[in-house]
This record gives sequence, structure tokens and C-alpha cells, in this order.
Amino acid sequence: MRLAPGLARPDGSGGGQPATSLCEAFLAWLHTERRASPLTIEAYRRDIGFLLAFLTVHLGHEPALGDLDTLREADLRAWLAAEARQGRGNRTRSRHLSAVRSFYRFLARRHGVTNMAAKMLGSPKVALPVPRALTPAQAQAVARDIGEASDSAQVQARDTALFTLLYGCGLRIAEALGLDVRDAPRAGQPLRVMGKGSKERLVPVLPAVAQAIDAWLALHPAGADPAAPLFVGVRGERLNPGVAQRTMRSYRRLAGLPEHATPHALRHSFATHLLSSGADLRSIQDLLGHASLSTTQRYTSVDQAQLLNVWKNTHPRSRPRMP
Repeated sequence: MRLAPGLARPDGSGGGQPATSLCEAFLAWLHTERRASPLTIEAYRRDIGFLLAFLTVHLGHEPALGDLDTLREADLRAWLAAEARQGRGNRTRSRHLSAVRSFYRFLARRHGVTNMAAKMLGSPKVALPVPRALTPAQAQAVARDIGEASDSAQVQARDTALFTLLYGCGLRIAEALGLDVRDAPRAGQPLRVMGKGSKERLVPVLPAVAQAIDAWLALHPAGADPAAPLFVGVRGERLNPGVAQRTMRSYRRLAGLPEHATPHALRHSFATHLLSSGADLRSIQDLLGHASLSTTQRYTSVDQAQLLNVWKNTHPRSRPRMP
């Protein structure tokens, strides 16, 4: 039976179900009800595990439900401070705290926990990095010439289709590699994309994307099997993201592109080039599948930086006057 908040068992614990089993129940809920990916579940397991390991030392015993229900803001601050001493930065600690907040929301729904300490505690301040996009010419060259990194006609068609899709539709690499043949982009039809958190969105398909996909499907080893992965490796299995990243690195060296030229940089380039062409932020948010508009607003910094660079290089009043 669960103890009232503040009461403790003779062994010093807060009583109730062990925190580790509560965490496992939370992860199972993420899997079955939220349909979270295995990587997401593993990240939550690791992040919450940091807190539980700290509390075992901090409280002198393995934490249980009663301990979590009576945990104070001071305890959580001590945990974040201990993480800082271990060299974890603000971004990492903020992510850990976010995972703990999600855990507490689960405990509130399933076990009646009313502790608001995690919710009331402010997150470590994190400065969002400015996305690093390629220039339009660089991004177009990647989509057009990425096949040069291979001598195989089949691999050339596959890579051209994949990277044209990444830039032309602004997909994450995992979203593109998760598509099956039945999901293949078609001219004149929106592409249905399953994004983070199993959120679905529709993205317009450019003719260049449809053409590259059609050229790849003509050489696809599975033929027209609708259940086959759209992008496959040499063994016919779903293409691994690491293969696409290595392909980009090889092409990057051939073409002399900057180090930030990665598959994900094509997504940044998609958004940045749309913004510079006059698209509004809300539309770009929908196309990218961002849950928050503030995430999309980072691209305004990229556009402003590019405009400032153009001004410095071309405007006659930007240069110091000669004496």
C-alpha cells in the first residue's frame, strides 16, 4: 500500500513501488500508447536513470514512489549541479530534466503523484544553434551530382533520388529511409510523411523529386513490390543512415563542400531557401513538421546572417572610406 507523502518505512525509503519499476512502466507506456521509437525510449531510460542513480546516493537508498512524491526542488537542483560537475552542459541537463518532467506527468496520471517540483524548476538556459545551410547552388549540386560518389548505376540512381528528396521535400534522413515503395513520391500528389512522435504531415512533391524517384524505381531490386523499403542497401535491406552519411562525406570531399554539408543540412537548406524566397514561417513549420514555431524561427537568423553578408560584400557604404 502506498504511504502518504512525508511518511517513511523503517528502512528509510519513502515506500511504495520501486522507482526503477515505475520507470519501466513509463517506458512501456511510451512504446504502446505513444508509439515512441526505440531510440526515443532508450534516451528516456538513460536520462531518467541518471536521476535515479543520483537519488540512490543522495537519499541513501534506492528511491521508491514515496520518495518521488516528496522530492523537493532543492533535490533536483542538487542533481543538476552534480551533472554540471560531471561535465554535462546546459543542453544535456535541460534534456534530462525534460525527460524527468514527462516521467512525473505519467506518475500523476497513473499513481496520483502531486509533486510539482520538476515542473516548477527552471530549465538550464540553452542557446539554440543557428542551422547551417548550404547555398542554393551547393544544395542543387548535391542533389544533381551526388551519384558521382559511386561507380554503380543502381547506387547512383538511389543516391540521387534520396538526396533530391531530402532537399526537395525537407525530410529528415530517418523519415526518408522509413518510406516504402508504396509511399514513393509521385508528381502532382503530396507526400505523406510520418515524423517525430508519429505526427503525420503532407509535403508537396516537386517534379525534379518525382523524376529522380522514378529513375530509381526503374532500377529498384525489389521491382514494384509496394511493401519493400523505398531505399535499400546492396543486400536489399532498408538503407542504413550511416551509409547515406558516408556517401555525403565522400561527395563533400570530391566537391570541396564545407564540413557542415551533411544529409540534415539539406533539410536546413530547404527551409532557409524557402524563407529567403518569401515563404512565411507558419507554412515552413508545417512543411518541416515542427511542433513549435520557435524551432522554425531559428531560420530567420540564418536568413538575416546571409543578408548581412551580402550587404557587407556589395553595398558601397559598407566599406570604410579611404582618407
